[in-house]
Amino acid sequence: MKQVVHAACPHDCPDACGVLITVQDGRATKIQGDPEHPVTRGFLCAKVAKYLDRVYSPDRVLYPMRRIGAKGPEAGRRSFAPLGQPGAAVPTQAETTPTWQRISWDEALDEIASRLRAIAADFGSEAILPYSYGGTLGALNGASMDRRFFHRLGASQLDRTICSTAGEAGLKSVLGVKLGTEPEQFRHSKYIIAWASNIHGNNVHLWPFIMEARRKGAKLVVIDPYRTRTAECADWYLPIHPGTDAALALGMMHVIVGENLHDADYVSKYTLGFEQLREKVKEYPPERVAQWTGIAADDIRKLAREYATVRPSVIRLNYGVQRSERGGMATRTIVMLPCITGSWKEVGGGLQMSVSGAGDLNTEALRRPDLMQTALGREARTINMVELGRVLNTLNDPPVKALFVYNSNPAAVCPQHNEVVRGLRRTDLFTVVHEQFFTDTTDYADIVLPATTFFEHKDLQKAYGHYYLQVSNRAIAPLGECRSNVEVFRALAQRMGFEEECFRETVDEMIDTALESKDPWMEGISRERLEQGQVRLNLPASGSRLSASGAELRSARPGQRPGPTQANPTQPFLPFAHGGFRTHSGKAELYSEDVKTLGLDPVADFTPPTESRHGAPHSKLPLELLARKADNFLNSTFTNVPSVQEMEEPGLLEISAADARARGIADGDKVRVFNHRGYILLRARVDGKVQLGVVSATLNWAKMTPGFQSINALTSEKLTDMGNSATFYSVLVEVELSKPSS
Repeated sequence: MKQVVHAACPHDCPDACGVLITVQDGRATKIQGDPEHPVTRGFLCAKVAKYLDRVYSPDRVLYPMRRIGAKGPEAGRRSFAPLGQPGAAVPTQAETTPTWQRISWDEALDEIASRLRAIAADFGSEAILPYSYGGTLGALNGASMDRRFFHRLGASQLDRTICSTAGEAGLKSVLGVKLGTEPEQFRHSKYIIAWASNIHGNNVHLWPFIMEARRKGAKLVVIDPYRTRTAECADWYLPIHPGTDAALALGMMHVIVGENLHDADYVSKYTLGFEQLREKVKEYPPERVAQWTGIAADDIRKLAREYATVRPSVIRLNYGVQRSERGGMATRTIVMLPCITGSWKEVGGGLQMSVSGAGDLNTEALRRPDLMQTALGREARTINMVELGRVLNTLNDPPVKALFVYNSNPAAVCPQHNEVVRGLRRTDLFTVVHEQFFTDTTDYADIVLPATTFFEHKDLQKAYGHYYLQVSNRAIAPLGECRSNVEVFRALAQRMGFEEECFRETVDEMIDTALESKDPWMEGISRERLEQGQVRLNLPASGSRLSASGAELRSARPGQRPGPTQANPTQPFLPFAHGGFRTHSGKAELYSEDVKTLGLDPVADFTPPTESRHGAPHSKLPLELLARKADNFLNSTFTNVPSVQEMEEPGLLEISAADARARGIADGDKVRVFNHRGYILLRARVDGKVQLGVVSATLNWAKMTPGFQSINALTSEKLTDMGNSATFYSVLVEVELSKPSS
């Protein structure tokens, strides 16, 4: 029997594509984009288009596994001991010592529950640490039953900061909420700035709207230290020195304000602190900014004038900006630009970074943080996920004795890789990994549990790049003995004897719970509606006012809606056309007391990152490293799928011709990239993608590299100025020809 099932891609991407999965006799035979989705419009990115290769990969983890060999990649990832059960078919390899033994789910759950009880009894429940992030952004399998379980257990809380919290903090310091320009409005823009945003590579469903705008005469400007796919397509590409984006934005505002190109009426009505900003930007003339950014003063003036006068103008800002030491301030400063030009008033104007502040789900009921009170009588301690290496090796009172990893691959993605691996090798650390594949992290697991893909479970899907909500329906039965996150943590709660009713909720009941939101933009959106296809949030009418402070939005109940009634769903949404910023003042805060309490300039400023050409001009490590994510992988996801690997060329260090020549390096040479934290061996690629003083390499699984190395051996656990996020782009290195013994 043949059927077509509607689903939604849950991977960490702003697009959250509508997906159609064709199923024939219980097997998925085709995946395609849903042509009815107004944003993703029937096509998929190159990696998800090959998703059947991932679902039916022979490398899937299909059964629970117990480690019986040594920890580490050296032991081999596909070495199994026989089950000892008649007729059981188990993969084998010719290795002397097996690494894994297949066990039943009952054995796995009993062992996990027993170990967690013992650790909690001996060290306290906060010696247990959950570790997850964006392996799925589904509301249920991303953050629901798992949070309930760990809250009830009294485990340490995880501060999930590794990707976006610095940028989110910078955005909210000005706007008060994560909202922005609809992707559909980019077709009406006349001037588009892609700022640290590789739209063509990782936000591909925005690209057709940009191309439509360009056919009507729009100009595309790209600001990025790396010549991305998007930069190669731009009308004007401005390479910028890493970590200097705040300086460029301040320099632009120097010109805009100094030449009276700002919107005085909008500024006077809807912003706070403009006079302080006027004084601040006087310190950043283009000539001074040019010395930091590497962008010529005349180009800074041209950029500022064009942005302020060619209307409507829009900025697509992405997370590359916030991965430097001062990433929060950089984001904050860029977000000020549409506030002083008033481009929020215009269809096709404004800025988009994240729109995930729209359509609040009932996360309190989904995650049940109140259960910590049952377990501890207080909130559990919080551990920053970026600092996993330090936490595993030095944290006491109590030390981390159990690590439960799901939706993440910390042995690949965490900074200071060598310290992370040292901690994961601890023989006294009990590690459980719930995974689809044998990743870098499973190399250090004691128990590996088989996880479903989004084909194999049902979920509720928001987006952070558009304003549509979806239910992702299950298309096929789970392969092997795979279970979803919801199922695993429900079963563990039962093994631990947790009696709360929330641990017995079905998936449909949990979706219904999530949709019981007080947010008026969610009114009338039910599971039954979503099961028929995507639904646009109940956004206010174009030109209507949002709540001045957001207080009405926070307190409104279903059936109550502040301000005007919803417009026709096809009408554009202008979140700040008439102010309505959700800050304390209700205005765009160009001066922020909250920022001041962080010890930062309450307006804005530029301070070079400590590890940068300007922060350490006399360093013996003269090159700025961009530890990038590959275009066709998604962080560490898809890295192991052969059909996706064919679209990438991992193991490269991209270096400018001048920097290569100065070190006697030619294209294709094997090179050693190093700093005081570690080293990695790569092949030099001299291709003009990076400017003088910058080198670039992409993330890969360590087990797929010679010597099990990772680019994150070079990155640090230093945190950003806001949001306590990772500083993957504030890294200094040196490069040399690799010696034959390396």
